[in-house]
Amino acid sequence: MPKKGNKKIKITLVKSVIGYSKRHKATVRALGLKKINQSVIQEETPVIMGMLKKVNHLVNIEQVEE
Repeated sequence: MPKKGNKKIKITLVKSVIGYSKRHKATVRALGLKKINQSVIQEETPVIMGMLKKVNHLVNIEQVEE
């Protein structure tokens, strides 16, 4: 159950992972993204933010209003 006050972010894969390292591919997969233009909503935690920092050239990030 999420804690109150946790922010949510919408993550969209906007670029193919073909040609990038296995680590980038694994990070994108761990975020829950499989196809281009697919979006997922995740909580804004330090773990997720660190993953996004590594693959920021492949994804688009937006804040979600609750």
